[in-house]
Amino acid sequence: MDITEAGTNPSVEGPEEYFTGDTRIDPLFDAQGEARAAAASVTFEPGARTAWHTHPLGQRLIVTSGCGLVQREGGEIKQIRAGDVVWFPPGEKHWHGATPENAMTHIAIQEEQDGEAVSWLEHVSDEEYGPASER
Repeated sequence: MDITEAGTNPSVEGPEEYFTGDTRIDPLFDAQGEARAAAASVTFEPGARTAWHTHPLGQRLIVTSGCGLVQREGGEIKQIRAGDVVWFPPGEKHWHGATPENAMTHIAIQEEQDGEAVSWLEHVSDEEYGPASER
């Protein structure tokens, strides 16, 4: 058994090359040994979001507070709230973040394949994100 005490892993800002707006990443656990899963709690301030990205083995989001947005390539922008669980299948291009008016925090869980858990792509443009602000 291994217990990681709260506050052991320092918070980091979401890197500008992968995020738009103010984000904070709180690492929860990394893939270790035979285990491939890793997780982080990610907080998005209003208007903040990820860039488009994919995961080789998919990603699960558990919304823990606030109100956010998710979109898969070619799909509608969907609103998510605390208690919602989102699944993105392997290789599905998507983004997620806060609404323009509200912050959102989720736990992101993904598995590594050949040491990689995510492939980052282009930023979500203001035009792509913008229609959500009209909701």
